[in-house]
Amino acid sequence: MAKKTKQEAQQERLSLAEKRNRQERKNKKSRKEREQEKRRKKQERDRRKQKNIPTTAQQSIPYIRMLQDGICQVTKTFFSKTIQFYDINYQLALNEDKTTIFENYCDFLNYFDSSISVQLSFINQQVDVAEFEKSIDIPDQNDDFNAIREEYRTMLKNQLSKGNNGLVKTKYITFGIEAESLKVARPRLERIETDILNNFKVLGAQAHSLNGLERLEILYHVFNQDRIEPFKFQYKMLPETGLKTKDFIAPTSFNFSKNQTFLMGRTMGSVSYLQILAPELTDRMLADFLDVDDRMKLTQC
Repeated sequence: MAKKTKQEAQQERLSLAEKRNRQERKNKKSRKEREQEKRRKKQERDRRKQKNIPTTAQQSIPYIRMLQDGICQVTKTFFSKTIQFYDINYQLALNEDKTTIFENYCDFLNYFDSSISVQLSFINQQVDVAEFEKSIDIPDQNDDFNAIREEYRTMLKNQLSKGNNGLVKTKYITFGIEAESLKVARPRLERIETDILNNFKVLGAQAHSLNGLERLEILYHVFNQDRIEPFKFQYKMLPETGLKTKDFIAPTSFNFSKNQTFLMGRTMGSVSYLQILAPELTDRMLADFLDVDDRMKLTQC
C-alpha cells in the first residue's frame, strides 16, 4: 500500500475536521430547535392554563347551566339533581325502632352504585327573622280549627324567640350521573329521583325534589352571606336581561389568595376536611356537628 504523502495526510485531517464541525453545527442547531420546541410547548401549556383560570366571580361557580326542572349541567357530560329532606324522630325513638331506621338507612345508602355520585349537604343558614316570621304566620280560615292554628303559631313564635341566632337548618341530597347529553341523562335522573323519594318514605322522612329556582336560591344564600336579602329571580328574566343564572347568584367577588381562608364578598370562610377512621362511631356524632349555632355547611360524600 502506497504511503500517504504529507499533503494528502494534511488534506485528510482538514476533511475530518470539517466533517466534525458540520456535525457539531448540526447538533447545536438540533439542540437549539429542541429548546425552542420545548419553550413553545411550555408557552402553550401556560396559555391553556391561563385560559382556564376564572377571571370573574361568575366563572368561579363550577356549573354550565341550571334548568328550570332542577337538572344542573355541571360539565359537558355530568348532570345532577337535588332533593331536600327533613328530620325523623330518631333520637326519641325506641331502641328497636332505631335499629329498624338504621337498617333502612344502610339499605338506602347501598342503593347508590358506582355510576351514581351522591353527596349529603347540611346547611346552617342565617335568615331574615322578619321574613321567617311571615312564613310561620299561619292565617286563619273559615272553619273550626282557628284555635289550633293560633296555638301552633304561638308555639312556633316562642321557639323563634328562644332563638338560635336566626339560623335555619336544612338538609339536602344531591346525586349526579355521567351522560353524553341532557336527553340521555334526564330519564335516568328521574328514575333515581323516584327511588330516592321512595326510600325516604320507607325511612319515615318527608322529602321533595327541588326545581331550578329553589336550587339557585340555595346557592344565592350560600354565596351572599354578608347580606340577608331575598332572592329576586325568575327564569323569564334571562331573555329579558341577557344575563345568565350565575349573574343572579354570584357574590361581589371571590378571593382565594390566602392558604387557610377565603373571601366571598365580605364573608370570610374556611374549609376543613375530616376523615374518620374508627371501628365504632356514636350515632350522635353528626347531630353534634349540626348543633353548632353558627353558619356552617357540612357535606358528606
